[in-house]
Amino acid sequence: MNQVRKADPNNKVAAENRKARFSYEVIDTYEAGLALTGTEVKSLRGGHANIAESYASMEGGELWLINSYLPEYLQANRFNHEPKRPRKLLLHRKQINKLMGAVDREGMTLIPLKLYFNERGRAKLLLAVAKGKKLHDKRETEKKRDWGREKGRLMRARG
Repeated sequence: MNQVRKADPNNKVAAENRKARFSYEVIDTYEAGLALTGTEVKSLRGGHANIAESYASMEGGELWLINSYLPEYLQANRFNHEPKRPRKLLLHRKQINKLMGAVDREGMTLIPLKLYFNERGRAKLLLAVAKGKKLHDKRETEKKRDWGREKGRLMRARG
């Protein structure tokens, strides 16, 4: 029998950067942990975070997530966090060195793709090593996507 998986409340997407795959060519992805405060985690579980305009940056030998927005947790009153503060990314030293080498030598960018909770309930960030697309590359991507849709319609119509 086919088992239907129940939606695990811990394993859910809190924020997604849907525009990133259109604007950037993703070369490689890494899963990074985040150093968060308690109110940030509670706010993330509410699902109103935004990572669309954020990026990762190297400062002092560590990776930081810059310009991500986690709204304040309403029930925390004076113990709340700052919504746009830089957040530390947790990766192994070898991974950090590899990422920074790609950024320095090859002109790549570190873009967050997805912010989610894993099966253990920990907040994770899917970080992409990406290269910016030119305008003609974006047009090509759009043409391929449109043709895929049209092909699907034609196949459905023919039966």
